[in-house]
Amino acid sequence: HCNFEFDLCGWNQDENDDFDWNLRTSSTTKVGTGPATDHTLQEPSGHYIFIKSSFLQLPGQKARISSPILSRRNKDCKVCGGVVLAGILFYYHMYGAHIGSLIVYQRTMTKHEKILLNLTGNQGNFWQRKALILAGDGDEDFQVVFEGIAGKGPKDGIALDDLTFSREC
Repeated sequence: HCNFEFDLCGWNQDENDDFDWNLRTSSTTKVGTGPATDHTLQEPSGHYIFIKSSFLQLPGQKARISSPILSRRNKDCKVCGGVVLAGILFYYHMYGAHIGSLIVYQRTMTKHEKILLNLTGNQGNFWQRKALILAGDGDEDFQVVFEGIAGKGPKDGIALDDLTFSREC
């Protein structure tokens, strides 16, 4: 579980993207540039990770952050006999007229990526809960990757908080 209150909890910024996800609080930002509070504490002083479209990023540029490696040997983190056992639960905030995209991948160690979720545009000015299934054939260790793509609006951004792998993972 990562609530970003202290650090990135082992999540890593990708080297081959255009910019980074930033750890931040709502109390240090201008009104209208992200959530009013974090999801964990529901307070402006609470932390989350965020990307903001700005004059520093061109529309379409990407920021990627990846989970610690999950072992393929952990069979409980995958589908077993057609029954879903486990996955990842997280909260996201995507608000603004010119918001970009949030894409979630499951990436193997040989860099094969499968899209688990693809959201584009304004999703509302509130934290939303999403649960995704982590399935695989058990051949390779893998990671979960969150990719934020910059939009056209200088105030618009994407926030993530409370990234939790199910206990089985």
